[in-house]
Amino acid sequence: MKILVVNAGSSSLKYQLFDLERLPRAVVASGLCERIGIDGSNLKHETGDGREYNVEAEMPDHTVAVKLVIDALLSAEHGVLSSLSEVDAVGHRVVHGGEKFASSVIIDEEVKQAIKDCYPLAPLHNPANMMGIEACEKAMPGISQVAVFDTAFHQTIPNKAYMYALPYELYKKHAVRRYGFHGTSHAFVSEKAMQLMDNPNAKIITCHLGNGSSIAAIDAGKSIDTSMGMTPLAGVPMGTRCGDIDPAIVTYLSEHENLTRAEIDSLMNKQSGFFGVSGVSSDCRDLQAAADDGNERAELALRMFCYNCSKYIGAYTAALGGVDAIVFTAGIGENTPRLREDMLSKLGYLGIELDQELNYGKIGDAQLISTENSKVKVYVIRTNEELKIAQETAALKS
Repeated sequence: MKILVVNAGSSSLKYQLFDLERLPRAVVASGLCERIGIDGSNLKHETGDGREYNVEAEMPDHTVAVKLVIDALLSAEHGVLSSLSEVDAVGHRVVHGGEKFASSVIIDEEVKQAIKDCYPLAPLHNPANMMGIEACEKAMPGISQVAVFDTAFHQTIPNKAYMYALPYELYKKHAVRRYGFHGTSHAFVSEKAMQLMDNPNAKIITCHLGNGSSIAAIDAGKSIDTSMGMTPLAGVPMGTRCGDIDPAIVTYLSEHENLTRAEIDSLMNKQSGFFGVSGVSSDCRDLQAAADDGNERAELALRMFCYNCSKYIGAYTAALGGVDAIVFTAGIGENTPRLREDMLSKLGYLGIELDQELNYGKIGDAQLISTENSKVKVYVIRTNEELKIAQETAALKS
């Protein structure tokens, strides 16, 4: 079964074509359309066997971008399809499904309206996701379109965890509650961990740590809590996001710095986190290099990050009533053994024993980094959200 996975941004469109009968080497082609609607737009396309095709072409909108993607996939020189009819379905990443969707769905007019109803909850993402959906519908008539929601996996969180202690009417009127994000990644790596442990009832804490970071508590494959909230701003400090703060800081800064709502939103989302504390960069690798050179603010940003991650792991151990495995994934989680060691060093009381050689060694797609005697297994599992989207899409077509 061939599935095209699309992740549309406001001025970009990422895609991967999977042939799920060729696992584990299932990616047939992948690419990126950049600067859609902006001068200098271009398409970068690569086939699974390494052939590359790059072209600068005018892309006034996502419909034109999708047509260029289809042309690349069908090209006699660098294409991988003989006909568009070979594509069984298109899976779309959609950031926010609100309370409406607890699983992936085939897109119809009702689904599209529900996605639009969530625009106020994800104003930067859902409109762009919708542009990708509508562009594919126009360019690929008759081919099923499927929405896979970042929030869906966390819809199993109980109300004691997702509700905020605000007047209940605000939840009913404005859907103010915790939703959580990175659900596709948390689902993928937790499923892999359960397979490795041969334990479908495992209590697992998954740490998706990257420029955006979230931690989730997963009991027998179901999310029961997660660090991001109504928006991706909550939780641990991130690349440019502040994470959890005292909400009174918002009104305090508004008064004392004379900031508008938009300016405060920008400050918390784009000027804080690693970048705001260090003054160096939003990239963890840059912070580590600066810290190694003696930059105290870069070192502080890293220590704050590790401390907060450790706190969430400890809290979720309590929420789960114990923990069988901790999983690290995404850019920081997969590639920074020093930070993994620092986070786990505070959790020795759980009986965690880290194997230093495995932790600092070459990491495969799924690597155990704890010792045989460790009471809690610790894994590094490379996330593959696109593959998960393809699998979810294929399941609806089977």
